[in-house]
This record gives sequence, structure tokens and C-alpha cells, in this order.
Amino acid sequence: MKKLNYLFLFLFVFIACKKTIETPTKEPQIGLVTKNAMVVSARIEASKIGSDIMKKGGNAFDAMVGTELALAVAYPYAGNLGGGGFMVYRKANGDIGAIDYREKAPLASTKNMFLDANGEIIPEKSTIGAMAVGVPGTVAGVFEVHEKLGTLPIEDILIPVIELAKKGVVVTEKQEKRIKEYQPLFPKANKDSILFDKTWKTNDTIKYHALAQTLERILYYGRDEFYKGKTAKLLAKFIQDNGGIITVEDLAKYEAKWRTPITFNYDDLKIISMSPPASGGVCLAQIMKMVEPFDLSEYGHNSVKAIQVITEAERRAYADRSYFLGDPDFVNIPIKRLIDEAYLNERMSDFSFEKATLSSDVSYGNIEIVESDETTHYSIVDPFGNAISATTTLNGAYGSKLYCSELGFFLNNEMDDFSSKPGQPNMFGLIGAEANSISPEKRMLSSMTPTIVEKNGKLFMSVGTPGGSTIITSVLQTILNVHEFGMTMQDAVNAPRFHHQWLPDEIRMEPNSFDKTVINQLEKLGYFINEKVSPIIGKVDGILVLDDNSYEGGADRRGDDTAVGF
Repeated sequence: MKKLNYLFLFLFVFIACKKTIETPTKEPQIGLVTKNAMVVSARIEASKIGSDIMKKGGNAFDAMVGTELALAVAYPYAGNLGGGGFMVYRKANGDIGAIDYREKAPLASTKNMFLDANGEIIPEKSTIGAMAVGVPGTVAGVFEVHEKLGTLPIEDILIPVIELAKKGVVVTEKQEKRIKEYQPLFPKANKDSILFDKTWKTNDTIKYHALAQTLERILYYGRDEFYKGKTAKLLAKFIQDNGGIITVEDLAKYEAKWRTPITFNYDDLKIISMSPPASGGVCLAQIMKMVEPFDLSEYGHNSVKAIQVITEAERRAYADRSYFLGDPDFVNIPIKRLIDEAYLNERMSDFSFEKATLSSDVSYGNIEIVESDETTHYSIVDPFGNAISATTTLNGAYGSKLYCSELGFFLNNEMDDFSSKPGQPNMFGLIGAEANSISPEKRMLSSMTPTIVEKNGKLFMSVGTPGGSTIITSVLQTILNVHEFGMTMQDAVNAPRFHHQWLPDEIRMEPNSFDKTVINQLEKLGYFINEKVSPIIGKVDGILVLDDNSYEGGADRRGDDTAVGF
């Protein structure tokens, strides 16, 4: 009998050991941890400039200006002077706010400007070349932030950026691939050869002399140099010479705009995100409120049930996005109703774990009322406790591909983010309606979702990402990864991501990242899985406040993203 007991004990220990060997516990990956301040952005050069500004005594808003303009130098793929963006902030005393420096449609814009005589969309007219360009907002945005919230003299912020442009930026392996991939499109937009037509290899240094000169004029003459000075005249003439319609009047009339962020609660978190014309805050609120009643942590990270719940909430939120959202200065958006709990419970009432809902069966919600893949995001927390979350873009990779060699920067193709023809998809497959139709001086709808999270009344997280239509869902999953699944910031950022946007009716998944059993089960339930068009879903940069009040930076492995702090 004793021998039998020993045998059972041996078998138990053997099975337990075998199980342990087969499923080793993965050690959590922790990002850079600092005590005082941190910047996480797409390039180490920009993160370092932002961090150094705070070392000099500057705050998060000073660092924002330096980081944003350094990205225009170090990351021309999406960093910009010729684009725009959004920033959400939370001050140390709990005050919150947001600024919209989104591009605007030129005064000469018309609703049907990208349609032919038969009312059909003219291929590439809204994506490549001068007609695709919206009036840029970046310079106005950063100067507005500096004037209202900054503390350091502007020269302390801009001189390091100008020096970076003159010294040059080393080409990374990922940057070499990006330039090579998009080079065939540059001649379509540009009459003459440009800096990026050259064969740039990893470890080469690109010097941006023309951009340095532009930044020097802006330093000397201020914000109005870009919108009313020599730069404005050169820019307007260049755009018109290349067939565009932006004028000096368009530039002179441009103003960034302070907005009230979207705020909502999820468990013990308070989410502070961007309001329209960014769709991110409203959609994020809708999705999170729709998934809140479900026990995601019990289901498990990227399990069949968790993916089902999140997918079905995303499907319904993106259907509403397409119909209701646009520029709030032009259309009446029922935000309170869209993020109302009763409305969202009703939206999810036909969801079943037994089978997929068809997108063809999901319209926008019953409410009566009287975007870029190649964006870039950065998060900053300063030694004083202020935090910002900012997302900036040219829309497509290198924007419209139109490069002003005299001024040293690419111009956006944000006009594609309007509904060129309501009901027709844009370059990201997003369907738009009348609320986002083209109108002079109107700001186009965006998916950008710069977000700050509080927990129990204290700063908890700053997070955001590029990724066009996948921005909202990437931010969502990163917050859930930390809150529901107990991940570190770095693990939350690195985790495989999936995405659903109502139309097309498919779950996009990062290839070779999800359990095949899970994919098979989802397909049996009627979900179409697409791993081919989603090699990368977002490049999240986030900062998490740890229990000891230090900061963990999560810099996405999918890019050259880097956290720097002290």
C-alpha cells in the first residue's frame, strides 16, 4: 500500500513537473523606469530633446513643443511641420484640457472636389499631390501650448531642434525600409527630385539644412512666420505651383482651438481622451462602456470570449462613428447620448457568444439629431506631475508625398480624411457620412486618440498610438491589458493586437501572434479573420505611474520608439 502511495506521489510530481516544463511562466517585461520625468516617442532623438528640456527646468508643455518639432526632423514619415494633431493634458492639480491643431480644408474647397463628372471618386486625387493637402496646424498648435502653459523661453526649446536638423539624423534599419517602400510614389507628387529620392542606407546621416533654416525663421519671428511671413508666402506659392488651392489667406486665417476632452469612467478609472473632430474619445468611451459589464479578466487575455466582446463593441462604435461624427464647429454631435449607458446597453443587447453579429445587420444607432495609418504619438510626464498625450500626423506615410525642398518638409494628405463621397471608404477603409463631408475651413474627422487615465483620482497613465483606423482599438487594448490583465506598460504595449471597424466585416489580427485554436473557434462562430493586411496594428507609446510614484515607459517594439527620462 505504501509503495502504491509512493507511486501515486511520483506520478503526481512527474505530471506537475512536466506541465511546468511545457508551459513556462513568462517573465514580465518592464520598460524604462524613471523617478522624475519621462518622454516616450517614435525616435530617441525626439525623446531625448523632450527629456533634456525638463532637465533644464521646463515642464511637460515645454517638452511637448520640443518633442513635436524634433519629430518633424527625426521622423519625417509622420512627424511634421506640414500636418497637424491633437493633445490632451492633465496638470498636477487635476485640471484637464485639450488642444485641436488639426488641419482645415482650404477656402476654395468644395464638397465634390475629388469627384469626376459622373460623381465617382478620382483615384489618388485626395491622397497624392497638392490637392490632398489641408491647411497645416502643427506650428500654431505648439506655439499656442507654449504661450498658455509653457515656462521656458522659446529659444531654449527650439535651438536643440535646429541643431539636430543641422547635425543630421542617423537612418535606422526600419527607416531605410520605409524610404525604399515609398520612393516610387515621390515622383508622382513632385516635379523635381527631393532629398528622399536618394538611396539612404542604415547608419547614413540625413542632414536637414532647409528645415533648419525654416525653424530659425520661426524662432526669430514666431508663430506668424509660418502663417503670415516669408514661410507662408513660399509655402502657398509652392502648393499652387504644384496644382493645389491653399493660399496665403488660408494660412493667415488658421487658428488652433482649445477643446473640452471627453471624460468617462470605467471601473475605478477615469478616462480623459480627445473630443471631436477626433473620433477617438467618443469611440473609446462607447467601446469601454459596452465591454464594462463583461468579466474580461476572467475570460483571459486574447481569449475567444474576450475577443468576441471587444470585437462586437468595436463593430457598433465604428458604425456610429461613420454616421454621427465630424467637426463640432460644423455639425451637431449627440455626444452625451452616444456615450450614455442605457443607449450602449441597448446597442449590445443583440450580442450573443453563440455567433458573430454581421456588420450588415448593424447600422448606426437610433439617435435623432436636429483616417492615418502613418501617424505618430508621444507621451510625456514632468517632474511637477503634469502629463500630456499628443498624436500628430501627415495622415499617410510622408503625407501627400509632396515635399517642399525650399522649406524642408512633407505636406499632409488630410483631405482624404473627409468623406469625399459619403458611403465610400477612405484610404483606411473607413466609411464616412454627411457629417464629415468637405466644407471650407472645416476640420476633417480623425481617429487619433491621445488619452490620459486617472486611477482613484491620481494620474495613472498617458497613452496613444498611430495606426489610422486602428488607433482607437490599440489604445483600448493597451488600457485593458494593464487594468484587466495586470500587465506592465511594456508588456501591454508589446502584446498582440486585433481590430474591427464595422466595415469591412473582419477581425484584423497581427499575423502569427494569436493562438490558432482561438482563431479556429472564432471562425466557427462566424468571424472572418484577416491576418494579411495587418502586419502592424498601432505603435503605442505609453507611461504608467507605478505604486511608488515612479514612471514606467512602454515604447512599442514595432518601431524605433524609445523612452528617455531621468
